[in-house]
Amino acid sequence: MNTSSLIVKPLERQDHAAWRALWTGYLDFYKSKVSEAVYATTFDRLFADGPYEPRCLLAWDGGTAVGLVHFMAHRHCWRVEDVCYLQDLFASPEARGKGVGRALIEAVYREADARGLGAVYWLTAGDNATARQLYDRVAKNTGFIKYQH
Repeated sequence: MNTSSLIVKPLERQDHAAWRALWTGYLDFYKSKVSEAVYATTFDRLFADGPYEPRCLLAWDGGTAVGLVHFMAHRHCWRVEDVCYLQDLFASPEARGKGVGRALIEAVYREADARGLGAVYWLTAGDNATARQLYDRVAKNTGFIKYQH
C-alpha cells in the first residue's frame, strides 16, 4: 500500500460489509462484542440527520477498505462552540504503519474545522503503545484518565 493511493471518504450505504468488517476488527482488538441490534442501530445512526449524530469515514486503498473512524459533535460546557469526539479509529492489520490512522485523524480534523467545532479529542487504552506513538505526533496528551459506571 502506498499512502498516495489512500482515499478517505464518507461511509455510503453500499459500504456496509466493509464497515462491518472493519468495526468488528476494532471491537476484536479491544476484546469487545456488540449485539446485532447495536450493529444495525449504529449503521443507521451513521446516516441519520442531525448535528449530533455519529459519522463515519472509511480509508480505501484501491477497492479495499483499510480503515475507519467514527466521530460525533457534541456540546461542551467549557466552550461556546461544539467539540468533536473521535470515538473509534481502526486500521486493518495489513495497513498498519502505512499512514491510515493519520489520514483518518486528519480527515476528522478537516471535518471539524469545516463545521466550526472547537476541538477534536479521543481516548485510547494506556497500553496501546503503537497507536500512542501516532497520537503523540498529531495531538496533545491531556493526561486525563477515563472512569465509567
